[in-house]
Amino acid sequence: MSEASYRVRVTKDHLVFSAAHFITFNGNICERLHGHNWRVAVEVTGELDENRYVFDFIALRDATQAVVNELDHRMLLPTGHPTISVTVDEDNEEVEAKFESRRWVFPKEDCIILPVPNTTAEEIAHWIATRLVDDVIKKHRHELKSIRVDVEENFGQWAQCELSLD
Repeated sequence: MSEASYRVRVTKDHLVFSAAHFITFNGNICERLHGHNWRVAVEVTGELDENRYVFDFIALRDATQAVVNELDHRMLLPTGHPTISVTVDEDNEEVEAKFESRRWVFPKEDCIILPVPNTTAEEIAHWIATRLVDDVIKKHRHELKSIRVDVEENFGQWAQCELSLD
């Protein structure tokens, strides 16, 4: 008999966030500022624990919802991009983003500044996965093998990031 593998996946209608962003590509092309209604799904793999489950659905759902809520109705800005600068003013009230001759200023409370090189769906999926590992996975005594986060930017356009937890 072959060994079984187990996965737990959460995706709900409320694991959605509305956020604006812009990305750069091909070196010097910068998209116009625009937004999406992003959707998130999370899957973890691992062995069954003493309760005979991989991970608590509710804990995974609630942790994902908390991260999604942080992103909701925000301007997503990258700090790791080589040619986009993101700075917070001295009064900690405004955020300025610059790319070449373009400049945007946003209220700080409307922004989430992400430690990513570009605010692509792939990088957002990686950031969410890392947050979930730090916020919930490490705090439980589960022996998980991996976490996968799917982020849908537009209907039918998903990016995935899978992190090994071994």
